[in-house]
Amino acid sequence: MTQAAIEMHGVNKTFGPVRALMDANLVVHPGTIHGLVGQNGAGKSTIIKVLAGIYKRDSGTVRVHGQELDAITPAAIEACGVHFIHQDRLLVPTATVAEAIFLRNEPHIGPFINYRQMNKRATELLKRYFDLDLDPRTLISELSTAKQKIVQITRALANDAKVLVLDEPTAALVSKEVSSLFAVLRRLKADNLAIIFISHYMSEIDEICDVVTVLRNGSDVGVVTPAEAGIEAIVQMMTNRDTSEMYPRRDVTIGEPVLSVNGLTLAGHFRDVSLEVRAGEILGITGLLGSGDKELVSTLFGQSVPDRGEIVLNGKPVSFRSPVQAVRHGIAKIPEDRRAHGVATGLSVGENIALASLDQMSGWGFVNTRTEAAKTEALIKELGIKTPDRHTMVKNLSGGNQQKVVVAKWLSCDSQVYLLDEPTVAVDVGAKVEIYNLMNRLASEGKALIFLSSDLEEIVEMCDRVLVIYRGALIGEYQRGEIDADRLLAAASGAQMEQEGRSA
Repeated sequence: MTQAAIEMHGVNKTFGPVRALMDANLVVHPGTIHGLVGQNGAGKSTIIKVLAGIYKRDSGTVRVHGQELDAITPAAIEACGVHFIHQDRLLVPTATVAEAIFLRNEPHIGPFINYRQMNKRATELLKRYFDLDLDPRTLISELSTAKQKIVQITRALANDAKVLVLDEPTAALVSKEVSSLFAVLRRLKADNLAIIFISHYMSEIDEICDVVTVLRNGSDVGVVTPAEAGIEAIVQMMTNRDTSEMYPRRDVTIGEPVLSVNGLTLAGHFRDVSLEVRAGEILGITGLLGSGDKELVSTLFGQSVPDRGEIVLNGKPVSFRSPVQAVRHGIAKIPEDRRAHGVATGLSVGENIALASLDQMSGWGFVNTRTEAAKTEALIKELGIKTPDRHTMVKNLSGGNQQKVVVAKWLSCDSQVYLLDEPTVAVDVGAKVEIYNLMNRLASEGKALIFLSSDLEEIVEMCDRVLVIYRGALIGEYQRGEIDADRLLAAASGAQMEQEGRSA
């Protein structure tokens, strides 16, 4: 066998009382796409950040193309041809697309940057690898999440990477973009690149990876071939339990309408939207990237003020001009980017969970610490948050467990309506089951849930009704029993409308 591109042996890393890596190993060879999987907190992102020089390992050895590296810095590892596409988009928002792609590698004319040449090369690379026509002078801050991810990948390819490390690269991509990415990865693999691919989407691991290293509780517990072992066996290695009951069932009586929307419009995003969600109901909303679904949910939470239309809560018209007003009316939102929009890293796990419900635990200006402790510890257990105790600082948890803390925070506030914006994105299979169970519990307590997801399988399995939004308009409604992933995709992509137009 050829010399390994990456060899990591016996790597250890701790953050305060949290042992993130314990004698972890990772060996990756050129010409392979090597999957790295594990539950949130298993150590995936930590071992990658050790390799990237973002974290300094406590012990262990790291070799790149046979050369042992002592002190690793981001610049040094990149000089070895190892490039990273991190889960957190590390791009300068005020830079242009071309500047981001050629950062520290700009073409020059004498002492000056050749912007004309740089823009031309950026355009060619984006077209070549992603068939994307994008103005290279566009600011990063003006790009969607998906296009920012594409710029990151293009930057690595422009720098002649020998090892490409992708941490959850498809989390914000639509199916066409995922297919384009996989085509690029297969071409790079044929060119003998070593590719490390981290994903919570097991179907992607099965489709793209030649071999997989499984991490659990900070240690590697096996190296397997998906084609031989099968995805179910890999999931059981990750969780150390049987997850065959992926989508737990519930038997809930659906009650009266809790939240209704009539003719709601936000110019440029959605128009004339009317819907209602009832007590005990999980109402799914799905659409392709840019369809207006996210803006609709944000408007219901007071993050945007609609141009026209009406929101009715428990039979009474309401108007929210800020999320604070929505929360006071009993509406909670679990955001997709939970670490950026919902976690306070300078506070403990317990303090974060209690933030949204302090008024429910207080009397005469004082917090009932016994009630707070009982409530937060119950949610830590129910969500499976991996933390030594509730006093541990959130900044010492893995990214996935930080996300769970924010979910727990909003679940603690006992709201009437829960807006769930992609609650399982970048969450492992074990945590998904825990979130699904929590959704069922909330429904059984008579809460009304609006569940926004681009994962059509979970929409089909978890929802009582599903609404499809296409280019800002609601174009389809499906009841439990008639919900089908193919039908939803046809509606969300506009294919259904084209078929109806041809048959008319």
